[in-house]
Amino acid sequence: MANDREVLREIWEGKVPVCFQLDSEEVCELQAPAPYYLMVPRLSYFPLCVDKVRKHFTRHIQKDKQDNEMWLEFNGAPLKWHLPIGVLLDLHAIDIQLPWNITVHFDKFPENAIMHCQNKEVVESYFLACIKESDVLKHRGQVVSSMQKKDHNQLWLGLLNDKFDQFWAINRRLMESSNDDGFKYIPFRCYLSEEKYIQKLVKPVNEEGQRKKLGHLLSEVFPDQEKVVVRTHGITPLPETPLQWLSEHLSYPDNFLHLCLINWSPEVTSK
Repeated sequence: MANDREVLREIWEGKVPVCFQLDSEEVCELQAPAPYYLMVPRLSYFPLCVDKVRKHFTRHIQKDKQDNEMWLEFNGAPLKWHLPIGVLLDLHAIDIQLPWNITVHFDKFPENAIMHCQNKEVVESYFLACIKESDVLKHRGQVVSSMQKKDHNQLWLGLLNDKFDQFWAINRRLMESSNDDGFKYIPFRCYLSEEKYIQKLVKPVNEEGQRKKLGHLLSEVFPDQEKVVVRTHGITPLPETPLQWLSEHLSYPDNFLHLCLINWSPEVTSK
C-alpha cells in the first residue's frame, strides 16, 4: 500500500492561488467589486471552496439573481466543477498565469456545458460514486462494500475539511493490494480536454508478472503514438515510474490517476 507518507502529504498540501472576478455584465453598481483572492486545494473541487467567493459577490448583483447557482468560467468556457481543481489546472496549464484568473457568474447558466451543482451534497454523491468505481477496478468492490457508513463519511469529511490524517486513516484501506501483483486494474483517466478522456482496463503487471510502468500504460492507451507525455499534480512523471506506485501515491482522493496529455495528435486519437 501507499507507504511514502511524505509524498502523500506533499500532494495533499498542494494549493493554487486564484483570483475570482465577477463578470462585468452582471455588476449592478457603477463600480465593479474588488477581486477575491483565495488559495484552493488542488485535490478539492471548486464547489467546496467558493462559499466566501459567493458571499463576496452576491451583494453586487441584481437581487433577483442572488439565489441563482454560481458557475465559473476561464478563457471563455465554463469550468467543469466535477473535475478536481488540480486536473483543471493541468488541462489549462499552457494558458494559465498565477494567480489563476477565473470569472464568476450568477446568470445564464450553461445548461449544455456543465452539470448543475446546487449544494455540496451533489459533490459528495459524485465523489463517493468515483470511490466505488475505482474500488471495483482495484478490488472488485470488496473494500468499499465492507466499509460502514461512518467510513464513507470520514472519507468525505476529510476531503471537505482538508484533513489529511482524517482522510488517510480510511483511504489507506483502499490503497492496500491483496497480493504481490498489486491492484486488479489501475483506476485512471487520460484527458485530452475537459470534455474528453480515455479510460480502459490496464493491469499493473504484464503476463510474465513483471510490474508495469507509466510508459507501458501510455503505450496501451495510445498504441499509435510514438511518445506521449502527461501531466498530473503539476508535474510530468517519468515513463519509468512504476504504475502501482503511481496509483498508490499520485491518485486524487477519488482514487483515480488523472493524467492530462500535453502532447497528442487529434487525428491519431480519433481513429
